[in-house]
Amino acid sequence: MGKKLKELAGGLTENQLASTVKESAQQIWLAGLGAFAKAQEEGGKVFDALVKEGESIQSKTRQMTDEKIAQVAGKAAGTWDRLEQVFEDRVARALGSLGVPSKQDIDSLSKRVVELSAAVQALTEGKAVAKTTAKPAAKDVAAAAESVAAKPVAKPAAARPAARKPAAVKPVPPVTPADVLSTLPQTSE
Repeated sequence: MGKKLKELAGGLTENQLASTVKESAQQIWLAGLGAFAKAQEEGGKVFDALVKEGESIQSKTRQMTDEKIAQVAGKAAGTWDRLEQVFEDRVARALGSLGVPSKQDIDSLSKRVVELSAAVQALTEGKAVAKTTAKPAAKDVAAAAESVAAKPVAKPAAARPAARKPAAVKPVPPVTPADVLSTLPQTSE
């Protein structure tokens, strides 16, 4: 390397060459110190600018990550729903093959039981109303018979059968779906 310096220096003597190198080294040293001082002065500003840049990049990255997570979660939820539906269908088929009634069967039977209970209730109330109206009608018939008996009649009146006393109405116990299911025939497969 020394030969190259001599060639570059041309006709300079060694003392002149040494002083030139010394001056160059001194200038390089001073340039380094100046850069260091400048970095210290503006270092805080540069550091703050770098922090702001990092925060903006972090927020953009977080936003993109959240969007990707939402997309993946949406796909996973759809897949989970399909898997759940497949499982429910298989369980329903297995229970059906064992003869276990489905929720729809139980719901329809419960609805039918409620309808039948209402019909029975209406019929029992109708009989009670007929009983209460039958007694005054019987009294009216008896009064009419007395008025007819007071008049001379050429023909004897035909004997009417006595009105029967209706049996007491027993309350009907409510029917539960379990009662209905116990009356269904058991299927074996």
